Parts: sequence; C-alpha cells; structure tokens
Amino acid sequence: MTHSITRLITTSEDHRIAQLAAAAIALALIDSAIPLPLPGIKPGLSNIVTLIVLARYGWAVAAWVSGLRVIAAGLLFGQFLSPGFFMSLTGALLSLFVLALAIRLPRAWFGPVSWSILAAFAHIGGQLLLARVWLIPHNSLFYLLPFFALAALVFGIINGLIASRLLVESENFSLNSEV
Repeated sequence: MTHSITRLITTSEDHRIAQLAAAAIALALIDSAIPLPLPGIKPGLSNIVTLIVLARYGWAVAAWVSGLRVIAAGLLFGQFLSPGFFMSLTGALLSLFVLALAIRLPRAWFGPVSWSILAAFAHIGGQLLLARVWLIPHNSLFYLLPFFALAALVFGIINGLIASRLLVESENFSLNSEV
C-alpha cells in the first residue's frame, strides 16, 4: 500500500488573507458577545477588517476575508448551514456587491466611512429580504425597518470611522518606520 503526500503550496498572499480573516473572525466572536436589544442587530466589528482590506488590498482580497469569516463564524457558532448562517451569508454577499460598486466612486468624496454605511445598509437590507422571503412570509417584518436602518447607519459610521483611523495610523507608522 502506497501513501502519497499532497503538499499545499501557499503564497505570502494566502498567509495575509488567512491572518486578516483570523482578525475578522476574532472580531465576529467579540461581536456575538455584545448584548443588543433586537435580534439581528450587531455592531459588525469584523467589517472594520473588511474595510481596511478593501482600502489596502482591493475588493478580491476583501471578498476572500469576508467569505472566510462567514464560513468560520458559522462553524464556530455551530450555525453552519442554519438560517442564521444564510442570513449572514446573504448580508455579506450584498455588502460585497455594494462595495464592488462603491470603490469605483471618487476617492475625494468616498472612502471607508461612506463604504461602511453603504455596506451596512446592503447587509441589513439583504437579511431583511431573505427573512421576508424565507423565514417570516409577512410584510409586518418591515415594521422593524426603521430600527434596523438606524442601527446600520450608526454602526456603519462608527465602523467606518474606526477603519479610517486605523488606516491613517498604519500609514503614519509605515512612513515613520521608513525614516
């Protein structure tokens, strides 16, 4: 009986994506521990990582990080392939679609804060639509829209500001370390 060993060859890009996804997963774990008044409303702290990755490395890397975070969080929380997993996946996919468009907007007026707000609205919009179509087939679900929209706006602004600040600080750190 012959055993063969398959070697997986990884690149520095693969390692970077794995490290960034790990950071996003850690923030998703913290996110899940924060008690909030309505189910489905979360700060979305892992989106800070996605925004930084989007600004630094582009949409494709951000999509990898976001996708890995959704799958890993689903596995860690024991929700993989559950309704909660599909809600998260739908929100992430719509957010990534909106971010693919948003990064094409002029950088003079659009950046991490506006990206974060747009992505937060896309995320909650996708989740509400999926919930309406699949889980709660009644229009009364949309009575919650103002609460979810307010949360998306507030957390979108906060996460965008944090991402902007971290991008500036890391840029300043890079510039100072080159001197």
